[in-house]
Parts: sequence; structure tokens; C-alpha cells
Amino acid sequence: MPITPATAEHSAPNTAAETIMLELVDEDGTTIGTAEKLSAHQAPGRLHRAFSVFLFDEHGRLLIQRRALGKYHSPGVWSNTCCGHPYPGESPFAAAARRTFEELGVSPSLLAEAGTVRYNHPDPASGLVEQEFNHLFVGMVQSPLRPDGTEVEETAFVTHAELMSRHEKDPFSAWFLTVLDAARPAIRELTGPGAGW
Repeated sequence: MPITPATAEHSAPNTAAETIMLELVDEDGTTIGTAEKLSAHQAPGRLHRAFSVFLFDEHGRLLIQRRALGKYHSPGVWSNTCCGHPYPGESPFAAAARRTFEELGVSPSLLAEAGTVRYNHPDPASGLVEQEFNHLFVGMVQSPLRPDGTEVEETAFVTHAELMSRHEKDPFSAWFLTVLDAARPAIRELTGPGAGW
């Protein structure tokens, strides 16, 4: 897991009670300040930096997770492999690798940038709003998963067809299809045409 000064600063033993701060950005993704995590998500939402990770196995199947039931935002819904927010001053790449390890207990064997996407997605269930400038990453996972039960309710590896079938029946995060579509060119490059992405 990459350790940067920003990561180390927020990884101190007493961080359980620490207020989590996010980077606020302008429409170009330039940092303009910080805000407390929950306040940044309260309507109408404040544009902030985020990341989304899509990891695949050697068969071209996407690792998805169902978010833990105890999470304050979008609990119990399916989403991409991992998503979250860099600490102020932490690079999105370092944050993506860190959170993938924290949530799923694995480090990607490959992780590559896949562009950015900006969106505004209200979550009707919670009333929270995702106003995000999202950095996308795609990669491979080749180690056994060790999910943190406080973060992840369950995981699954799915083909594109299985994902679409599941999406028709099960609730998914409000941002899922937006980030998947934005990452699709990099996903196709990683998995090849035969995987169907």
C-alpha cells in the first residue's frame, strides 16, 4: 500500500474520532479548499474529489461489492470494486490503492488511471448528494479477498451479462452506471474484446 505524507498523517492510531475532511474542487478539478465529509454530501452537495476502482480477475470478471449495512451513505447497495475520497493532499492513485486494501484486504496487481468524470447524483434514500469530480482506475486482482465487514457486506465477480441481470433486480449505488460508462474504454483495453465490456 503506498504511503504518502497525507496518508501517514491520517493513519495515526487516534484517527477513529478524527473528523474526515475532503478536498473541494472547481469544475476543472483544481483544489479550492476542504470540507467535512458529511457536510460536503448534504444537499445541494459541494463538488469534491473522489475516486472509483474497477478490478477484474483473469477471466475478465468485474469485482463488485455490496456496501455494509452500517454505512451512513448508500448502505446495502451494490457498487464498483471500491470508491472513496482522497485525504486533502493525498493523490487519487494512493487513495485508491489504500482504500482497496482497507476495504477488501488486497492490493491490486495492476492499477492504471482511466480518466475522470464529474457528476451530480442525489441519493433519494438518504437525501445525500454526490457532487463529485471522480478519478477512475482499472486493474487486476489476483489475491484472495479479505473484506472488512464494517465496510463490505459481500462481494462477487461478475461478467458483463451477469452484472446487467443483477442490476435489474438489486439496488446499486446512484453513481455506479456513470462511473462504469466513463471507465469503459480503459476497461475494454484491460480485459480485451472477448470479455464483453
